[in-house]
Amino acid sequence: MTKKLLFLLGFIAFSLFSHAQFAQPARFTVKQQITPSGQLQITFTSSIDAGWHVYGSDMEEGGPTPASITLEQQQGVQPSGPLKTVGGNVRRGMDPIFQCEVQTVEGSVTFSQLYNITADHYHVKGYLRYGACNDQTCIPPSTVEFQFEGDAPVKPQKKEAQPQETTTPADDILQADTMAAAPADTATVVAVTQDEPSLWEPVTEQLRSMETDGTHTHSSLIWIFLMGMAGGLLALLTPCVWPIIPMTVSYFIKRKSGIRTAVAYGISIIVIYVGLGMLVTLLFGASALNAMSTNAIFNILFFLLLLVFGLSFLGGFELTLPSSWSTAVDGKAEKTGGILGIFLMAFTLSLVSFSCTGPIIGFLLVEVGTTGSLLAPVIGMLGFAIALALPFTLFAMFPSWLKSAPRSGNWMNAVKVTLGFLELAFSLKFLSVADLAYGWHILDREVFLCLWIVIFAAMGAYLLHFIRLPHDEDEYDETGAVVAQPRTGIVRLTVGLAAFAFAIYMIPGLWGAPCKAISAFAPPVSTQDFNLYSQDVKPRFQDYDQGMSYAREHGMPVMLDFTGFGCVNCRKMEAAVWTDSRVADIINNKYVLITLHVDDKTPLETPQTVVEMGQTRTLRTIGDRWSYLQRHKFGANAQPFYVLLDAQGQPLAPSYSYNEDIPAYIDWLNSGLH
Repeated sequence: MTKKLLFLLGFIAFSLFSHAQFAQPARFTVKQQITPSGQLQITFTSSIDAGWHVYGSDMEEGGPTPASITLEQQQGVQPSGPLKTVGGNVRRGMDPIFQCEVQTVEGSVTFSQLYNITADHYHVKGYLRYGACNDQTCIPPSTVEFQFEGDAPVKPQKKEAQPQETTTPADDILQADTMAAAPADTATVVAVTQDEPSLWEPVTEQLRSMETDGTHTHSSLIWIFLMGMAGGLLALLTPCVWPIIPMTVSYFIKRKSGIRTAVAYGISIIVIYVGLGMLVTLLFGASALNAMSTNAIFNILFFLLLLVFGLSFLGGFELTLPSSWSTAVDGKAEKTGGILGIFLMAFTLSLVSFSCTGPIIGFLLVEVGTTGSLLAPVIGMLGFAIALALPFTLFAMFPSWLKSAPRSGNWMNAVKVTLGFLELAFSLKFLSVADLAYGWHILDREVFLCLWIVIFAAMGAYLLHFIRLPHDEDEYDETGAVVAQPRTGIVRLTVGLAAFAFAIYMIPGLWGAPCKAISAFAPPVSTQDFNLYSQDVKPRFQDYDQGMSYAREHGMPVMLDFTGFGCVNCRKMEAAVWTDSRVADIINNKYVLITLHVDDKTPLETPQTVVEMGQTRTLRTIGDRWSYLQRHKFGANAQPFYVLLDAQGQPLAPSYSYNEDIPAYIDWLNSGLH
């Protein structure tokens, strides 16, 4: 059983570090051909895994994802009729979940689209979008890209002779393609349509000329370092690490150069774990780490990873690396000696303690990695390693301190179980990010709060001895009899009561209370169906061009809020700052608030082409569009990011990032009204 679980963990970790794609249940091949009538036919042929089905192209609105073709470039062709589903085991029937009639295909499927050729040379580029499900789950909507060009085999048909297609938005696509073909320099929008092009013109230099506060990055890295140290201290208190300290220290004391050896041992631990952080940074890079924070597949992987770690800490199973690994490294350390031997000893510690340190490291790397900061994994691992290495070094330098250190016992298992409950709670945060970005609505705020209330109430019940878990050992009295009700220590009692108090604190959130302490993790209040709290700030618009048009008509300044469903600091600002009555009054009554989610995965009606930094990019989702606006117009890419503009799109004050100082935020808001 352990080997199977270890294999599962290794598979998940390998997926994280290699960007491996999920195996698709339907794999397509695409080809073009000219029909006898002189039309271009593009076909998508796929074999579908057993137990899976793909949805066809003839579907009702409001149902699952139908098969559809989106054209990004189109020259010399016009669609002729709709996309057709042929081949395979085609079925039609009522879907009990979507409550509508759906078309599904099993076994194999071929999608076919005909085009009339209207020029001597044609070029077409786009992608097929489809959905696939089995009886238990569905994959996110997938795409199959294609690009073909060629010469017409027959004389092109005259435009007036073309049949009028009313079911295909070919005219809109052709217009977008014409815009994309127009000359433009690398700093202008090519195919992003807006009412006033000047509203999208860059104002980076104007913002740079204003004073800005650049302390956020430094404070964030300090916080990450402290979070890493907290993780290292928790790892010390687990059953896999704490008992090793006396044995290791006694080895150092026996050596003539014990203090120097202990220092080298501590430095080796730091090098090993910082090296792990550097490996994560090198494999991903800042942009990929930032993209991971809202990618559904990676967030679901993080959720599963923390879920496995949490269940392991609760005693469901034991995650251990093969004993042969640690034995081989330990044997090599004894034979080698010197600095290399000490380094191998430290590496042996990391292998032996993996079952306790692995879940903490995994959570730490997941949490700091998705901040998008290039230094975050390294800084986090540095804090973790220092906290883990420092006791080994200090106890070796001052051996008498060991006498006053607490002995191993059931308290270490209590620490491990407490961490297990925390891992379960934080795993839901990553599932929530995927749920928000794709609009699944399976983990709205009230559902999230219910799960957290139950988890923390269970943690309190465990710490106060109301429930027991598999790894808990019996306690005995002086006569050797099992103690039915073990004594509860002060620390355990305090943490248990705090867990119960925290669960009670979250209960009003079920009716809409802001619950500021969990604002960084819980879904926004807007996802809640029943809300008695009416003092929150709500955006007037979630579309930039519409909001700016309204501002011009009413002569009002604009506050742009670049945010994200997976943005932790955005939720903190909304709960800690926007709920202040003075802040809410200014935003609601004196500004037009436009909130733009850069991770909104809702597809655009027509993909839009832009030229950025000399490269052509395609914007396919609403989030892509707003992310491009933030980079292009304001030269920024982090969230939260607030900008005050006049009705012509010019900045009124410096931009503002994450800072929970309410007076400073009020001063910043007022600076745009002068």
